[in-house]
Amino acid sequence: MSAMPFDGERRCDAGEMVSEKYTHGHPASVLRSHGWRTAENSAAYLLPQLRPGLDVLDVGCGPGTITIDLARIVGAGHAVGVDGAASAIEVARKSAATADVDVAFAVDDAYGLRFEDDRFDVVHAHQLLQHLADPVAALQEMRRVCRPGGTVAVRDADYAAMSWWPLDPRLDRWLELYSAAARANGGEPDAGRRLIGWARTAGFADLRPSASVWCFAEPESRAWWAETWAERSTDSPLSEQLVREALATQAELQEIGNAWHEWSQHLDGWFAVVHGELLATVPNERYSEVAAAESSS
Repeated sequence: MSAMPFDGERRCDAGEMVSEKYTHGHPASVLRSHGWRTAENSAAYLLPQLRPGLDVLDVGCGPGTITIDLARIVGAGHAVGVDGAASAIEVARKSAATADVDVAFAVDDAYGLRFEDDRFDVVHAHQLLQHLADPVAALQEMRRVCRPGGTVAVRDADYAAMSWWPLDPRLDRWLELYSAAARANGGEPDAGRRLIGWARTAGFADLRPSASVWCFAEPESRAWWAETWAERSTDSPLSEQLVREALATQAELQEIGNAWHEWSQHLDGWFAVVHGELLATVPNERYSEVAAAESSS
């Protein structure tokens, strides 16, 4: 899921120009994978914080499946989903119409959200920060649009913590290549373990960290997960980047695709995706902080 404004360069807080590009792109295989995500399987840590009437913003909403679930909880007109990709927002709007849920979707920029200060009670981002060159700046922007006492909730995978069985050197190579491509694009694939540090740097102090996993071990889920990554490994913006930047050959990527299919058919096949999660409370003293800064200027 991506709420980046564009694929290109941007200036980070340190003043240097950094490359930023959404590694997965938005082919059908990626949107199909993102469409599997629900509030139950991807935002369970957040659900106890929700109740009818709260205003919720979902940043990097992708095809909107999580946003639609959140909208059902908070009620009509209280949920908004934004993403940097117009194609994802188009899918989200169609899904909302089919689901008959009152939720708004719009193209927006995680570094410069269109909303006024203190607009939402909850600001949520799933699998977004790992793709950003400046996750701290995005967290600061989420904090800005969240009301004092409200919650900023983020969840990101940690690729280095992923594990699988049976072992296969071709899947080791898949992880190595994906991590190299993600970092070349300005992202951090091992984001899950970094959420606390990023949030502290962004000015949060009241933090409730946790972790959870997706596990693909039953035949149907193994087949679905393997097909998702086999396609991304052989025919996607990711595979094109790997070949273009001479990180891998198409033949090597085809072997990785074969490895995914072979893994899915193994009776002992098991894959765990570890996620870091964080609930960060926006401090009530923010206004005093602002007043102090203005008086000293």
